[in-house]
Amino acid sequence: MAQQIRRSSTTGVRRSAKTQSRAVSARKAAGQASGFIDWLMGHLPFTEEQWSRIWLAIIIGGAVGLALIIASLAGLPALARAQVAKIAADAGFEVRHVRVTGTKRMDERLVYARALAQQSRAMPEVDVAALRAELKTLPWVKDARVSLQLPHTLAIDIVERTPHAVLEKPDRLVLIDAGGVELETISAAKAKGMLRLVGPGAGRQAGRLETLLAAAPALAPQVEAAEWVGNRRWNLTFKTGQLLALPEGETEAATALVKFARLDGQNRLLGGKVLAFDMRSPPRLYMRLPDDSGAAAKAAGGSL
Repeated sequence: MAQQIRRSSTTGVRRSAKTQSRAVSARKAAGQASGFIDWLMGHLPFTEEQWSRIWLAIIIGGAVGLALIIASLAGLPALARAQVAKIAADAGFEVRHVRVTGTKRMDERLVYARALAQQSRAMPEVDVAALRAELKTLPWVKDARVSLQLPHTLAIDIVERTPHAVLEKPDRLVLIDAGGVELETISAAKAKGMLRLVGPGAGRQAGRLETLLAAAPALAPQVEAAEWVGNRRWNLTFKTGQLLALPEGETEAATALVKFARLDGQNRLLGGKVLAFDMRSPPRLYMRLPDDSGAAAKAAGGSL
């Protein structure tokens, strides 16, 4: 009987020692984890106040998400959204600041006019997709990135369209991009030095004209204006004031322009006495001289 008592005492001592050992190990592990967290927080670029805001955002965000899930499962999504919005607003998560970036040429007040309609609205109530779609209706806006930055900032990054040419209309000059989208009306002074497009439907052909001019990159910078004639072909006017009539068809026009660039490189046609070049009847090139007569025009005709 005494022997059994001694064994029980020994077992109890061993269990107690193991328990104390585990407790010591747990305390060491907790201390190491705490030390690692302190070390990590010390090396991250956040102040104590910023850390407090981050943890608050995580806690509130988790609570809001949980409330939304519970309400949605209960079949009350509209009520859930309203409750979530109220919780977020009470916690300070509402639009108080609007930050717009990416605007270089356009009037950013047009962006603010639409974005400020979201001011004082709870963050969960802001329809980011709808606001982005509305901003993309602005002529200058090619794309818009809209995001919510907790706790109270609505961030908008605008991707602007790139001005490409000036479209001459009967009553005004309009700045357009390479796709022919009309950006804004501009003055003649601001239009100086820019490529001008003339003729009905010329704006819709801006992209094709760019492709055409890319076929002869040495000539492209020298083109001052392009007239879309009869909705079928181009007349190009160079900075020298000379005109080049191109044939119909994208391939035919590009081929003629490349040949003209080669001839200009060989004979320096631009800047000379010839007023106009006519390449509408390949493979011949007709030239019009000052005080040109019919006979002179025929004599000037040469084979390409």
